[in-house]
Amino acid sequence: MSTITKRQKQIFDYIENYIDKNGYSPTFEEIKKHFKLSALSTVHQHIESLIEKGMLSKNLHSARGIKIIKKDNIIKIPILGAIAAGTPIEAIENKTETITMPSSELRLNSDYYALKVKGDSMIDEGIFDNDSVVIKKQSTAENGQTVVAIIDDNEATLKTLYREKNRFKLQPANKTMLPFYRKEVEVRGVVVKIIRNIYPEKHGYKTLDLFAGIGGVRLGFEKAGFTTVFANDFDKDCKKTYDLNFKTEKLIVEDIRKIGADDLPEFDFLLGGFPCQPFSIAGYRQGFKDKKDRGNLFFNIARIIEARRPAGFLLENVKNLKGHDKGNTYKVIKETLEGLGYFVKSKVLNSMEYGNVPQNRERFYIVGFKDQRHCDSFEFPKPKKLTIKITDILEKNVDEKYYYNNKPLYEKIKNDVKKEGRVYQWRRKYVRENKKGVCPTLTANMGMGGHNVPIIKDKKGIRKLTPRECALLQGYPKEYKLPNNLADSALYKQIGNSVTVPVIEAVAIQIKKAIE
Repeated sequence: MSTITKRQKQIFDYIENYIDKNGYSPTFEEIKKHFKLSALSTVHQHIESLIEKGMLSKNLHSARGIKIIKKDNIIKIPILGAIAAGTPIEAIENKTETITMPSSELRLNSDYYALKVKGDSMIDEGIFDNDSVVIKKQSTAENGQTVVAIIDDNEATLKTLYREKNRFKLQPANKTMLPFYRKEVEVRGVVVKIIRNIYPEKHGYKTLDLFAGIGGVRLGFEKAGFTTVFANDFDKDCKKTYDLNFKTEKLIVEDIRKIGADDLPEFDFLLGGFPCQPFSIAGYRQGFKDKKDRGNLFFNIARIIEARRPAGFLLENVKNLKGHDKGNTYKVIKETLEGLGYFVKSKVLNSMEYGNVPQNRERFYIVGFKDQRHCDSFEFPKPKKLTIKITDILEKNVDEKYYYNNKPLYEKIKNDVKKEGRVYQWRRKYVRENKKGVCPTLTANMGMGGHNVPIIKDKKGIRKLTPRECALLQGYPKEYKLPNNLADSALYKQIGNSVTVPVIEAVAIQIKKAIE
């Protein structure tokens, strides 16, 4: 059984005893009431942790759908080595690790093993580099099944198998790659399950991901070796995107003001890109007096820091925070953090200078440490040469809906949007060209209709950037998934509200150096 916290053990025992007594499970509300927890989100977080550890299962369509998974219902599957999803590699069978799965997901009378995937030839099937695949052992396969194939001199590869007249075709699921053809192929099994792990192995310091959005801060810190133990945002649409991309610690949708500091798991660093609208030049400059009380959410960060005393924190906001209200807004923030016993450093970083992405995005980063020695050792990252161009991130086959050709705006902009490789903005009455050859700052306003999305020209005509292109301009990896069940307007808003991942990663690396 995986290591669990004292509170998780208490909740597990309570659920087990409740089921034994009543024949059905307690509701989340009953668990919350029994343990006198301040927020339902805390119950969700503990239950999801127990599910991840193979101790519980949950029926999403039932309020009393929690079930205990007994040890004899868990199957251990050996990981035998690596399999190439690209150029074939020598077949390796080396039983070094295992993965566990509920027996309900597999046929009990079959034999299974797992392999770690190396390469990107199967990305269109949702199989990415560093994923694991569960293989059902068998020597035959139907046309169109994804198989472990042994070819040539004991080389293994993961491909979709097709039989042709006098040969076999091993088809990659990647449009940039060509199939293999062989007269002889040995099938070692068929893929029955994919276990996603597109991000580096998690270890080290634990982080709290607040105002998490779609996970940009988390992704940057996990790339630097930190481990996320809790994630929160109040936007339900963000959960669809966030949960699609992270295997563990799903996004808890809850108002941060309702989350009790004592209900949070143990963590070392608090991360928070707290709402930037109250401080943005593009907003109303209301700061802590913001009508919707967004500005005051900072004090909920301070409340958690005061109660839990983490080793440090990273806060991210718009550039204008530093000078807002003649510097008084940041003065209050800095004095509050220092008053809690933390040593603080801050700096404005531009994504095109520190993240090697072609976006002119200046953001204000506040880093704090409980130990002054760590603060003294910390240095913000050094600038990087910008090598990625706008044309490097553009998609090739873009849906017609993104083009302005034959639409009313086209006549107003056609004479000004002239150059490929440049980014333009429609400013209600005129077109502005970004002559630096980069994209202007992506904003949440992209999701508010009109023509707020930056415009480019390609071989087919004049169009706006796609959500995928905007994600790439924020430094998200190509394999990061965007949900199909969200409108473009929601995606644009999420991405505009997000952070530039490589900048976050660079800051996280510097934090790690300072504390080690």
